[in-house]
Amino acid sequence: MTVTTLVVLALTVAAASFVQGSSGLGFALIVAPVAGILDPGLLPVFVLASMIPLNVYVAWRERDALDLRGAGWITVARIAATPGGLALLWLIPDRSLGLFVGLATVLAAVVSLLAPAFAPGRSAYVAAGAVTGLTETATGVGGPPLALVYQHRPPAELRATVALCFLVGELASLLLLFATGEGHAADLGWALALLPAIAVGAWLSRLVHHRFDARRMRLFVLVFALVSGAVLMLGL
Repeated sequence: MTVTTLVVLALTVAAASFVQGSSGLGFALIVAPVAGILDPGLLPVFVLASMIPLNVYVAWRERDALDLRGAGWITVARIAATPGGLALLWLIPDRSLGLFVGLATVLAAVVSLLAPAFAPGRSAYVAAGAVTGLTETATGVGGPPLALVYQHRPPAELRATVALCFLVGELASLLLLFATGEGHAADLGWALALLPAIAVGAWLSRLVHHRFDARRMRLFVLVFALVSGAVLMLGL
């Protein structure tokens, strides 16, 4: 990895950490397309590993707002679907993984933008968890289904619950990826190297998360996802 690539990745990770720390989502939507453009080999382990310290911080910071019932159903479905995400890695050639990330990102963003308001129930939690298990294990991108479920809930509830669901799911995906030989220690090394960038973004989010317009931030994240996903698809 060149110095220029590392700098671009660090700036992207810092910005993504700020966005997710402020709004509750967006890290993978921002980082995965950029990582796919710079080095497709970083997907999905680098993205999954980088999110762990950020989600520990956000879940702890807003632990009083956690929706434990929703998180429980999402987590059960998410873990059950994790092997399916691994199967996607086996079925999709390495050269096509970036294209898959771009397409999945664009489709998820369009669905999230067009979906009407609704009150989530058990079926919505299970569906979101299952889709997240597939896409996050295969690509590192799992936020859109969870954002769709919680987009009309209080911002603190969205941030805390999504962070907890991400954290459990990321650990499960990484364990499975490494157990089956799909994960590589070098990708963990890059995640550790960029911890300062994650810390900067998380610290900055602490200054604004309590008064940030979460709906506007989600709109920004989804529009960014549309653009970056399209660039990734057209660039391959």
